[in-house]
Amino acid sequence: MGSERITLLSRREIDKMRRAGALAAELLDYLATLVKPGISTLDLNDAAEEWTQAKQARSAPLGYHGFPKSICTSVNEVICHGIPNAKQVLKDGDIINIDVTPILDGYHGDTSRTFFVGTPSPEAKKLVEVTAECLHRGIAEVKPGARIGDIGAAIQEYAEANNYSVVRDFVGHGVSHIFHTAPQIPHYGTRGKGKKLKAGMVFTIEPMINEGTWEAVTLDDGWTAITKDGKLSAQFEHTIAVTKDGVEILTLSD
Repeated sequence: MGSERITLLSRREIDKMRRAGALAAELLDYLATLVKPGISTLDLNDAAEEWTQAKQARSAPLGYHGFPKSICTSVNEVICHGIPNAKQVLKDGDIINIDVTPILDGYHGDTSRTFFVGTPSPEAKKLVEVTAECLHRGIAEVKPGARIGDIGAAIQEYAEANNYSVVRDFVGHGVSHIFHTAPQIPHYGTRGKGKKLKAGMVFTIEPMINEGTWEAVTLDDGWTAITKDGKLSAQFEHTIAVTKDGVEILTLSD
């Protein structure tokens, strides 16, 4: 996961994170216009890479520990880290999480959303809506003096109240000029437990919520994580900063 030391970012650094985050949000806005039946995940990847280069930024996932593409595209039962490819063509009723991390001026903007391809089933629609709400509830817990466990507890409570499960194998993380660093942010947990939040901490909250079991299986490519039971998974992610008054979402469009 990188450095174990939690670094508090300066106002100048958070401003850079805000600009990188806005760029990431704009990239997702752009890719959203392309998500439709008949497009391949490789098409989405190539469009993202071209857009990112045009903004004088670069794609953090590309080459990261050997990851071969510029974005992650996780379709249906894929929890995270799906690798874009030409043979994977989106069809009506699919759901797809697109995870992007452009680097701008040395800082990472890390965000993801799950999109509907065409018309979703009622089951897929509910899962995606609950997952988005899980993210909002996790963010709402963030303020100086709160605990990391408060974030996970809020997410877990809402997911399980809707008869869904929370992935344990993948968590949020600190992010700055380093892609993945301390602290780790589980999306399940106990209120009042874990490290205390302080102003200047910057990290992602990115709950992965499953229709069935929380258990994951990683495919032979070493990256793609799927649900063990083959049921749907959805995810949303923001990068946030702990402020003296509460929380700021850094991955919002300008």
